[in-house]
Amino acid sequence: MSLGNRYKSEITNENWDAIIIGSGISGLTAGRILADSGQKVLILEKHFKFGGYTHTFKRNNYEWDVGIHYIGGNLDKKNSFIRRLFDYLSNNNLQWSRMDDIYDRIVFPDKTYNFVTGKQLFIEQLISYFPKEENAIRKYIELVNQVFKSSLSYYSNKALPGIIGSITYPFMTKPFLRYAARSTKDVLTEIGCSVELIGVLTGQWGDYGLPPDQSSFGIQAMIARHYYEGGYYPIGGSRMIAETIIPGIQSKGGKAVLSTGVNKILTHKGKAIGVKLDNGDEILSKKVISSAGVKNTFEVLLNDENKPSNKSVPINQVDASTGYYCLHIGLNKSAKDIGLSNANLWVYPGYDHDENLGNYLSDNKKPYPVVFISFPSAKDPTWDKEHPNSATIEVITVAEFAKHKKWEETEWKKRGDDYDSLKENVSQSLLESLYKHSPNTKGHVDYYELSTPLTSRDLANYKEGELYGIDHTPQRFQQKWLRPETKVKNLFLTGQDIVTAGVSAAMMSGVITSSAILKKNMMKQFLH
Repeated sequence: MSLGNRYKSEITNENWDAIIIGSGISGLTAGRILADSGQKVLILEKHFKFGGYTHTFKRNNYEWDVGIHYIGGNLDKKNSFIRRLFDYLSNNNLQWSRMDDIYDRIVFPDKTYNFVTGKQLFIEQLISYFPKEENAIRKYIELVNQVFKSSLSYYSNKALPGIIGSITYPFMTKPFLRYAARSTKDVLTEIGCSVELIGVLTGQWGDYGLPPDQSSFGIQAMIARHYYEGGYYPIGGSRMIAETIIPGIQSKGGKAVLSTGVNKILTHKGKAIGVKLDNGDEILSKKVISSAGVKNTFEVLLNDENKPSNKSVPINQVDASTGYYCLHIGLNKSAKDIGLSNANLWVYPGYDHDENLGNYLSDNKKPYPVVFISFPSAKDPTWDKEHPNSATIEVITVAEFAKHKKWEETEWKKRGDDYDSLKENVSQSLLESLYKHSPNTKGHVDYYELSTPLTSRDLANYKEGELYGIDHTPQRFQQKWLRPETKVKNLFLTGQDIVTAGVSAAMMSGVITSSAILKKNMMKQFLH
């Protein structure tokens, strides 16, 4: 069975139960669950590859991920929630490789801190770094667990229909919001953490895109808990995610189509009735599910008379997350020969992440507020067989869209000399950071290519090339309208915007959206 279908105008004559806009993990998850419930599903993908931020791209003999660097959630354990869900979606065809015991290294100018696999070991390691702050560390772990437990009822509420959802909202969400409505810095300072300890505990802030003073403690706790049992990587690279899920949707009569952009969501008398494509064709369906992000959905895809009022959907209460640079690097020797471990490096100029970011945004000559270095070929046990004598690395940092605005009307790969020289300068500074923290790579870089917020805008279809949809601020978690059901009848949302950033959360949003549509708790079967 080939992966996906080519677009043919005959598709417009078929009877669809659901059209899903976007083939990211949330759209694929909702698609599979609905297809299994007997619904005829059509997934439309604007890009020429499936998978959203889980796709990969190739140059020469190299292949890189565009969004997945590692996944937590104890995937060795067959009955863990995330593992059960992945096994179900992929018909057990998606395999995982566990990263080394040290999966993240948090690097400051004076010291490197290792994040180790296993909750108990992680706690002991932290206490060995900060013996005087043992109480604060134990309190932090306690809060992380508390927030995680309370998040389940917070997310379950999103699946409940209209009036039931509204009535139960206050008490289903209150325990989670007690902390999620506060900033990470606020909560950590209150329990007695020093600036240095805060800097280390939030050393993965790049995983959700906001430093401690701006981020919700809800997201910090969810990410910390997610990696207690270390990091995992899909064997064969992240493209295996879409490649193992789509056949299951097709086997139930569903279709997934590439290079087919949606121009508008069609509505009639306040109801979603289908979509209009970029080529002008219209496809009708009983419901439309947008996995294109809330801003895209409400600001771009809905026609004016159906744009919800600011009162019902206060879209101005949420901001787009930041854009980013990613330098994709190919090396002419294997990771083993160069001596690369598979631990990610998080490199910081100082312990105060908010100060680092503020300094950089006010003056780009200041050091990058974060540089994340990932070694995908060292994480994938099949890499050397498929790509002998080569390795790949990704180096990522923050990039503001505003800095690239003057080229926003230009085409991918044809943006002109000024743009190319900006890219070359950024590439060189990121290579410098790589050589400093992974000196063995020097002399082996055979190829590199930089993606900017404009690249991600054009290829991932986020308006400002943002990585994490909307920002994970305390305010974001208090938006009651960020749920699958919208004010437009038969129009549903899915994706990281209604849950939180990351593959596992986006996948969970697919389960929540299907639960809302089928009026049945689809989560139960994965939670045993």
